[in-house]
Amino acid sequence: MSYNFGNNLKMLRAEKGISQLAIAKLCNTTVATVSRWENAVNEPDIKTLVLLADFFDVSLDELLR
Repeated sequence: MSYNFGNNLKMLRAEKGISQLAIAKLCNTTVATVSRWENAVNEPDIKTLVLLADFFDVSLDELLR
């Protein structure tokens, strides 16, 4: 990824005190997948990005940059 999604996800989780497991459940995926997102190994699809932006009450732009 050329943007900072992974770092932003980590930061947003930390600010809210939310675990990777909680994000995994929200997105119907695994903790390993959330870890891969945070470490920029892969990225979620657009529907999941929208879900995360809504959950954290940020714009997609804020989430991705």
